[in-house]
Amino acid sequence: MVKTFRLLLFKFLQSFSDVLPIILVITFFQLVVIQKPFPHLKETFFGFILVVIGLFIFIQGLEQALFPIGERLAVEFAAKGNVFWIVLFGFTLGFATTIAEPALTVISQKAGHIAASAGAIDQSESSVATYVWGLRLITAFSVGLAGAIGVIRIIKGWPLVIFILAGYSLIVTATLFAPKEIIGIAYDAGGITTSTITVPLITALGIGLASSIRGRNPIIDGFGLIALASLMPILFVMLYGIFVFGVG
Repeated sequence: MVKTFRLLLFKFLQSFSDVLPIILVITFFQLVVIQKPFPHLKETFFGFILVVIGLFIFIQGLEQALFPIGERLAVEFAAKGNVFWIVLFGFTLGFATTIAEPALTVISQKAGHIAASAGAIDQSESSVATYVWGLRLITAFSVGLAGAIGVIRIIKGWPLVIFILAGYSLIVTATLFAPKEIIGIAYDAGGITTSTITVPLITALGIGLASSIRGRNPIIDGFGLIALASLMPILFVMLYGIFVFGVG
């Protein structure tokens, strides 16, 4: 009991140390540069405490649930030896974690309302909702496709550099033709998808699969799925923008 308490206390202090640089930066600029006291100091302090507690709980959840589940499922699918189910699992995992990503929901809604106010799309609620759901679905589909391609890459042992070079070559080409209304959103989509929910499960999938296949190195082959998950949404969102707005 005492050992467990000490371990939890250590991890809580570790979470606090992760947030501490942010606190110091905000405090420095507020007191030294702006030279004004914190507005609503008690509420701000309480908010920082909640951030530390939330980060602590989140990390515990990753270590005790998400990482083990992802790795175990990957190992069990690899033991079955059925490539179809492993690839399908990679796709559905990427799609489901992305469509549930809170950051994607927020950014898609912001993009929809701004596009409507700028006259890029019709201002009716149905048009905005269609545009927003289109962004979410195409982004989730692209991450799912990245998961499937990443699984195939690990199984076949193909080098990651081929996919990175090919992917970014397609992105640069698409950027030349994509409408300006979608380019910034597309590049941001690559960062949105590699967030709190997607990263742990996709990483666990890659490591678990590479660890369970003979001849694969978890360090060399297990990582890289997140790179693909960042790359694919950029390309697909720009293609979606070309479909909605036309060639830029």
